[in-house]
Amino acid sequence: MKAYVARQPILDRKQRVYGYELLFRTSMENSFPDLDHETATNRLLSDSFLTVGLENLAGKSRAFVNFPENLLLEKIPLHLPFTRMVVEILETVRPTPELVEACRSMSDQGVRFALDDFVLTPDWHPLLEIANIVKFDVLSTPQNELVDMLDQVSCYPVRLLAEKVETHEEFQKYLGMGFEYFQGYFFSKPAIVQSTGIPPLKINLLAIMAKIANPNLSLNELEELIGRDAGISYKLLRYINSAYFATVQKVSSIRHAVSLLGLDAIRRFTSLLMMNQLGVDKPDELVLSSAIRARFCDLLGRCSTSKGDMQIDLFTLGLFSQLDALLDDSMENCINQLPLEGAIKDALIHNKGEGAFFLKLVQNYERGNWEEVHKCAQKLGLPDHNIPACYLEAVEWARALEAP
Repeated sequence: MKAYVARQPILDRKQRVYGYELLFRTSMENSFPDLDHETATNRLLSDSFLTVGLENLAGKSRAFVNFPENLLLEKIPLHLPFTRMVVEILETVRPTPELVEACRSMSDQGVRFALDDFVLTPDWHPLLEIANIVKFDVLSTPQNELVDMLDQVSCYPVRLLAEKVETHEEFQKYLGMGFEYFQGYFFSKPAIVQSTGIPPLKINLLAIMAKIANPNLSLNELEELIGRDAGISYKLLRYINSAYFATVQKVSSIRHAVSLLGLDAIRRFTSLLMMNQLGVDKPDELVLSSAIRARFCDLLGRCSTSKGDMQIDLFTLGLFSQLDALLDDSMENCINQLPLEGAIKDALIHNKGEGAFFLKLVQNYERGNWEEVHKCAQKLGLPDHNIPACYLEAVEWARALEAP
């Protein structure tokens, strides 16, 4: 059974990654299956993403995963790497005495729990005594109700998580209300209070990126550009000598690296390093997600059976798709600093063309909007079953860039 897995970052008060909520489906239409104990245990312990992809998807952070009621009653989390997880108890679960006792037993053995989409009613009080984190859907909860519930849970030793936080203003608001964790896409939005233009240092970085993106750039010119910056040279060599490539012989020169990876791969890697410098004052997750998008778009393009004359650099499209958030300016102002091909500009600025469908697919996959993913895939001639593998490979590839 193919698992469609996406992840949503959960950030702390300093916008550092605390964990990732893993969103998954067994097909584009189905939700997490309500499996019997034996089937669930075998699948989760053998070929499911929880064992195959947990390290890849969550790295060193915690993975937030929701379980249906029967798997909680069967104490399935104890059979999994629960020290790396937070078990989410959905609002649809019935807080019966049997379920409370099962959760209390797991909690005593070290399992951490989060109450998801929490709405306070008397029968949930026993689970509040067990829970470590309480998640509030701040988008759909009226402000007065939210304040009242926060007051009522204040006597419990739980930490508060605000989900569906979509703007920087909302982040500041809920930060002031005492929330410690935040889930939503506020970090990937530009914080434009009063546009003062892009700082000169970042414009210089964009100029270097423009040179690197030039398809006519020669090997000698690229080698010279990389050689000027000791930091880039070091990171390139560290990257190619990482476990991701498992090279037999140590790579000690830029030219050797180019011979192994190819000119295009080195150009892309250097662009990513430039992107990292652009986002030095931004959450690390923003740069990481841009790298994942770049690789994801590129891999999807290779799988597409579309007969159209697709003339667009999908890697660059994904990489620059959050440039507005990195530079705190409008996408149009950001993109106009770069001599990019028209198809990329149409997709990023005007949401037009084939590139826009690739970007829409990626964005919906990130959010777990599987029906929209399926629609975009059909438009692009992408077989559904290829998409999850492309996503997982993109995450693994991007994480290799961070490897020590």
